[in-house]
Amino acid sequence: MEERMISGELQGEEQQIELSLRPEMLRQYIGQEKTKENLRIFIEAAKMRHEPLDHVLLYGPPGLGKTTLASIIANEMEGQFRSTSGPAIERAGDLAAILSSLEAGDILFIDEIHRLPRSVEEILYPAMEDFCLDIIVGNGPSARSVRLDLPPFTLVGATTRAGLLSAPLRDRFGVHSRLDFYDTKALCAIVERTADIFHVGIDTDAAVEVARRSRGTPRIANRLLKRVRDIAQVRGEDVISEKTTKTALKMLQVDGEGLDHIDHKLLLAIIDSFRGGPVGLDTIAATIGEESQTIEDVYEPFLLQMGFIQRTPRGRTVTPKAYAHFNREVPEA
Repeated sequence: MEERMISGELQGEEQQIELSLRPEMLRQYIGQEKTKENLRIFIEAAKMRHEPLDHVLLYGPPGLGKTTLASIIANEMEGQFRSTSGPAIERAGDLAAILSSLEAGDILFIDEIHRLPRSVEEILYPAMEDFCLDIIVGNGPSARSVRLDLPPFTLVGATTRAGLLSAPLRDRFGVHSRLDFYDTKALCAIVERTADIFHVGIDTDAAVEVARRSRGTPRIANRLLKRVRDIAQVRGEDVISEKTTKTALKMLQVDGEGLDHIDHKLLLAIIDSFRGGPVGLDTIAATIGEESQTIEDVYEPFLLQMGFIQRTPRGRTVTPKAYAHFNREVPEA
């Protein structure tokens, strides 16, 4: 997949920079008010009972703050934060080693939890329900099961594709929280906070411009701000101006709606090659040279959210809004 400025996925060496931008407590976390309020109540109740927080499932598109929330939960519960990911746990023994190293009150965060192998997932069931670990010792007829007690802990799972989680695993999470795309006001506050951490000034109009083109995603807002900051610095600006911001975003090929050149290629392929659709996902993928899974998981969610495309039983179609975006006439039926 081509690397994109407006992708919600982590890119290159961004992880270390992103860590420095993350809030540490719920009161510092901007946006996702309903999720935040629910977590505040659940955390407070668990602390009053001197119990671990129920296992938490966070789901939604990439870049919305799932990892940040998991870290905040650990801070709020005053527990150690242990982090891993589904693809990194290949064998049941890998997960058993992680679980047996936990201490009471720890928060175990598993990113991309939908990618856990089924054999590994089954180890989680007794660990989540009864805080115990069933291990098979020996081989063949002499094999026997040994049960090890685990300290009470909280599992925080994160996924961009909640529908791929098996029902038994999904049902073992006591708290389910969906993270939605952010509005411009919340993103503007995030941009101004990040600029303050970077020790750079930014005009309110410039912050709004970055927020407006960030596809409702804080990670993209911070990424765009870093590139705008570079251009402002080269121009000798102490405070990032709206004019410089617009120039920088034009250079980055991010238009006023937050669409980039790949979004344009996808939409124009449907408009020009297939008269607006309907057209099948695999056909679109072959036309623009991308994998169909990438289109469905990465490109489509925002285009659907913004009303540029629609899914129909016969395939994808572009909407009149997409034609208007490119100053095109909607063809007659």
